[in-house]
Amino acid sequence: MSLLAISTTLKGILFAIAIVGGVGLIIGIALGIAGKFLAVEVDEKEVAIREALPGNNCGGCGYPGCDGLAAAIAKGDSEPSACPVGGEPVANKIAEILGVEAKVVKKVAYVSCSGDCDKAKNKYNYYGNMSCEDAANIPGGGSKACSYGCLGLGSCVKVCEFDAIHVVNGKAIVDREKCKACGKCVEACPKGLISIIPYDSKYMVKCSSRDKGKDVMQACTAGCIGCGLCAKNCPNAAIDFEYNLATILQDKCKNCGICKEKCPKKVIEEIN
Repeated sequence: MSLLAISTTLKGILFAIAIVGGVGLIIGIALGIAGKFLAVEVDEKEVAIREALPGNNCGGCGYPGCDGLAAAIAKGDSEPSACPVGGEPVANKIAEILGVEAKVVKKVAYVSCSGDCDKAKNKYNYYGNMSCEDAANIPGGGSKACSYGCLGLGSCVKVCEFDAIHVVNGKAIVDREKCKACGKCVEACPKGLISIIPYDSKYMVKCSSRDKGKDVMQACTAGCIGCGLCAKNCPNAAIDFEYNLATILQDKCKNCGICKEKCPKKVIEEIN
């Protein structure tokens, strides 16, 4: 190849390199300018709050995961104590980030039913693999004689991420120390027997039946018969009585224990 041909080839290569380099430089400058003008501002508090959250993404706070909760807390739309899983340690850490005081009310799940295998009667015996939802949707609403009672098939157990609820003797039992009050068991119970209550609640009505007394006694030996003695004797008007069922209003209850003493069926439980 002649020197002229080599020189021409080199010039072509150098020209191509110059064009590619120039285009790359222009694109780089354009991206830099776009990045500057289109950049999304990062809220450092939101980032710090997200790092403080446990990352379970359970939804117990009412937001779509920990990212959603972190954004809500940073904006002031939610409290530092909103994470049920993190509890007091996480609440205090987030409060420190925000420079505020954390107000933590520890909560726990509670099953309003006394109908275990020894107390609740069955309409029939079921053997097989069925969820609580399946049983609730079949005619009769499951094998339990009480149409309001715990079905004992463990749908709540399956959704709990913290091993805090188990079926014992045909009825769901909550481990208060393991429970994080995320609320998944509440959603999973087709009978609506599980609620989230303050951890320091002392008295609860362990029944959800709205049947009349005679029907209750035929179905379960430990059900509320709707006599109303608890409500009549409560000095603080802390018991709501509706549809043959007593409900203790925790914000009014003074933990005097009179309701428990007056209940003839011993349905009102003192929580230890």
